[in-house]
Formats: sequence, C-alpha cells, structure tokens
Amino acid sequence: MSDPYETTEEHLERLLGRALNSFDLPDLTVERLGTALAHSTALHSSHHSSGLHRETFRHAFLLIDGSSLTLWELVHNAGRDCATQHELYLEQGEARLAASRLPSPRGAGSRTPSGYGQGGGAAGRDTDFDTDLDADLDADLEILAALMATHPPAAPRIYAPDNSADHARRVLRRAENGDRPGEDTARVLRGALAHQITQAFGRQCDVEGRDAGFTLYEHAFLLLDGSEVSIWEVEHTATPDGRHMCEVYDTEHAAREAMELRARVR
Repeated sequence: MSDPYETTEEHLERLLGRALNSFDLPDLTVERLGTALAHSTALHSSHHSSGLHRETFRHAFLLIDGSSLTLWELVHNAGRDCATQHELYLEQGEARLAASRLPSPRGAGSRTPSGYGQGGGAAGRDTDFDTDLDADLDADLEILAALMATHPPAAPRIYAPDNSADHARRVLRRAENGDRPGEDTARVLRGALAHQITQAFGRQCDVEGRDAGFTLYEHAFLLLDGSEVSIWEVEHTATPDGRHMCEVYDTEHAAREAMELRARVR
C-alpha cells in the first residue's frame, strides 16, 4: 500500500486519485493537504473471507503550520466485478459506517467475522488494530515532526539575475580561509546567470571569554546550462581582535565544521 521512497506529494496525489469519493472532501481540507510536509500510513483494521476483502488504513499528515490531518481509507472488493475500490473519509466513524454497509459480493460465502483463535477460517477473519489508536497517531506525528525539524523541506528557489557572475567573484575574493574554493569553482561561477542568498544559520556564543557572532549564508547560483551550484559563506567575529572575518566553503558540511572549530577554540 505504501512506497517507502514515495514523497508526501506523490502519496497524496495517488491517494486522492484512486478514491471514488475524493470529490466529497471539503475544498478547505484539500487545500490544507496541499501544505503537507510528511505522512505516515498504518493498517487500522482488516476483514478477509471467501467473498469479501476489506481493509481500513489511517493516513496521518503533518502540515506546514505544525498541525495534523488524518484521512481514513476504506479499501474493499464489494463493488462491481469484485474490483478493488478505494474510499476516503475524514472521520474514523464515517469509514466504519461505510464498511458496515458493504454488501457481500454475489455468490460469496459468509462474511460473518470470527476472531483469530476461534476456528473461523472458513467464515472469515476480522481483525482490529485500534487498541491504542490515539497514542499511535501521536507517536507517528511526533516522529514526523522531529524528522521535519531535523530536515526541513527546501523552499523553492527564487533567483535574481543581478550581475551574478560578479557577485560570485566578490564572494570568493573576500574569503580569507586557505581552503576556500579554488579556480575550478571560480571558472564554473563565471557562467552564473542568476543567484539567491539565503541565511542558513546565525548565533552568538562565547569564544575565549569574548562574545562572537556566527552567520552562515548559502549563495546559490543558476548557471547557463540550467544547473545549480552553491557556495557557503561563514561570517564571524571569532578572531583574536574581534574583527569581522569571511570564510567560504564548497559545502555546507565544511562550513559548519569550520564554525564548530572556531567556537571551540580555547
């Protein structure tokens, strides 16, 4: 039911696209789902007999405003030609009511549920996994929120065509670190068509008894061939005399390592 490599956008598109009643969802709900950052899917209940197959899935979404939204998906074969059908509901009770109204396919055997351990293989099995649903949902959303806090989604880049090749030259020229990007990077950036500057980090901290500030900037460049290249600039005052200093690195990892090293100097 779920592809581990599927993005939340792809999952939502597939979910809404296959549901027979997705048009019944309120417009506001669909708009909110469009801001989903992450999702979690879990099997909530299932019923399998000789004639009826039915499962209910819980899809939890973490939205960009920090709130959550849950959809309940009913999957069954009680439609025409016993083909698998999908239905979506906002409330668990609505999904449960829809499931209770499902007819057995024509000519099917009994669909009377009998639990595991009761010798009910011929009549069918009905299994419910919602013993601690609220706790499971809270745990899922807590994990999703933690993941998004650690790996926030990248905002769409908005490039500005503002003499970007010269901007790249000036950033590289003011770098004082010996391991700054070399001529290969400078040559690539001479073909910069546009650029965007984003602050990725900023903090004040104590360095050898003095207050020092650190700021990390990403300079992203759009090249003539449509590719993108970024260089990372660290501005700080963790210098012996407290003066302002700029360092530039090829990767974010290298830039953050440099900041950590500066901050730990004793």
